[in-house]
Amino acid sequence: MLERQLEQKLRLAVKAKGGLALKLVSPGTAGVPDRIVLAPDGRVFFVELKALGGVFSPKQIKMAHTLSGLGHVVLVIDSPEKVQELVELL
Repeated sequence: MLERQLEQKLRLAVKAKGGLALKLVSPGTAGVPDRIVLAPDGRVFFVELKALGGVFSPKQIKMAHTLSGLGHVVLVIDSPEKVQELVELL
């Protein structure tokens, strides 16, 4: 499945559960995850979407470690099953 297809599936599934999956753009900061998922109960998840077999760039790895170090949840979604796993957390 293509990354953009996963992104659409994620966005729609999160919306159906009452949350938001917002596109995350941060000019001047490389490596930020693709989406920030806001759960209806106030939890926040940073999501990097990859086509199956896709790999993180070094800047994405560094940013994921930074966000995790601040106590945030960073998830990699590369399949429809992983979209469902996230939705079940909401």
